[in-house]
Amino acid sequence: MMENIAKERRRKFTFTRVGTFILAVGLCFIAAGIGSLFTFASVSTWYPKLIKPPFAPPSWVFGPAWTILYLLMGISLFLVLEQGWERTEVRKGALLFGVQLALNVAWSFLFFGLLSPLAGLAGIVLLWIAILATILRFREISRPAAFLLIPYILWVSFAMILNAAIFILNP
Repeated sequence: MMENIAKERRRKFTFTRVGTFILAVGLCFIAAGIGSLFTFASVSTWYPKLIKPPFAPPSWVFGPAWTILYLLMGISLFLVLEQGWERTEVRKGALLFGVQLALNVAWSFLFFGLLSPLAGLAGIVLLWIAILATILRFREISRPAAFLLIPYILWVSFAMILNAAIFILNP
């Protein structure tokens, strides 16, 4: 009898973990999908016509880079959520994560949707601040979760410099 209870608890725990993982990673890829709605048309029409700095990567780099980053972001969120939703710091961390994810989508709208490097620059600065705040909060909850966001803030730092250069080169 006791053995069956233990097996049932493990089964529920595993199901809950898988569900939480799918939710966390899925949320990030939903945001990616929404952001791509704004970029899709502009990336083949408006963006190629912009003057870009010599350090701008080829367009094909962005898709794989963002796919990896969204996966890492989802795993990071999962590691935090796994610490227990009943904990105040987990809820605050998840809220910060949601803010930075919304700002991530907003940047796509500002830069590609509005065709505005200036609006994109303002948005990406806010995004960078929100990512840093998320990393600092996640570090208090799960160091591996915070560590998984380091490539994201590095890429957004590079994207911010690229965005600023595009703004300067395209008055």
